[in-house]
Amino acid sequence: MPTSPLPLHSEALGRDGAPVVLLHGFGTNGYTWSRWAPKLSEEHRLHIVEMKGFGEAPKPRDHRYSPQHQADLLQRWILENDLHDITLVGHSLGGGVALLTALRESKEATRRIKRLVLVASIAYPQPVPRALRFLARPFLGPLALRLLPKKRVIRTALRMAYHPANPVSESYVEAYARPLRTAEARQALSCSAAQLLPPGAESLAGEYRKIELPTLLLWGRQDRVVPTWVGERLSRELPEARLEIVDECGHMPQEEKPAESLERFRTFFLETT
Repeated sequence: MPTSPLPLHSEALGRDGAPVVLLHGFGTNGYTWSRWAPKLSEEHRLHIVEMKGFGEAPKPRDHRYSPQHQADLLQRWILENDLHDITLVGHSLGGGVALLTALRESKEATRRIKRLVLVASIAYPQPVPRALRFLARPFLGPLALRLLPKKRVIRTALRMAYHPANPVSESYVEAYARPLRTAEARQALSCSAAQLLPPGAESLAGEYRKIELPTLLLWGRQDRVVPTWVGERLSRELPEARLEIVDECGHMPQEEKPAESLERFRTFFLETT
C-alpha cells in the first residue's frame, strides 16, 4: 500500500558525498542556514529540510505538530531518500527533533546517523515564555498572528532571541514573516507552540544516554530561550557529547555569529571523521 507524500520540504545543495541534514527551529525555516550553506555546500551534500508547518512545507490542519511527529516524518524522509553516514544538525525545535530521531535509531540494527550537532536545542522541560503560551491558545493565537503586523512580530521575537549587541537582519525578518500571511501557517505555528513540550518529556529525556554518537552541543552564552544549563545537562547525559559556548551570542549562533559557529562545526566534523 503506497504511503502518502511526506509533508516536508527539502532542498539539496552541494557536491556528492556524505550528507549533512539541517533542521531549523520554531517559527523559522530553512533560511536560518543561509549564512552556513554557501561554505558548507562546497564541502558536503547539504539537505536543508523544512519541517511540517514551516516555510514551504505543507501545513495540514490535522493538529499533529509535536516533536515526536516531526521525528516520525524525518525518519521516513531519511529512509525514502536512502541516506547513510548522516551528519544531523538541528537548531532549537529542530535539535529536539534530531535528538528524538537519533534516539529511535539507537534501537535499530541499521544506523544511518553518524554524528549529531545540536544548536541551542530543546531537550528537557523548561519554563515557556508568556508570548509562546498565548500563541499556543487555539483561537487567540492564530487570531493575534492575523491581526498583528507580521514583520513586527518576527522582528520583536528575533530581538528577544538575539544578544542585544547583534543586529537583526531584515532578510531574516522577511523570510520568517512571509509564511505567516496564510491562515494555514498561522494555525500550524499555534499547534506547534502548544505541543513543544509534551507530557512525559522528562522520562523521555532519561533515555538520551542510549545515543552513542559523536555530538557537538553549540550554545550562545547569553541564550535566553534555551539556557545554557540545557546544554550542560546534555553534555553530561549524552555519552559522546561536548559543549562549546559562543560568547556575545543568544539563541541563534548560525545567524548571530555565522563564521564562528560554522568554524566550530567544521572542526568537530574533521575531528570525528
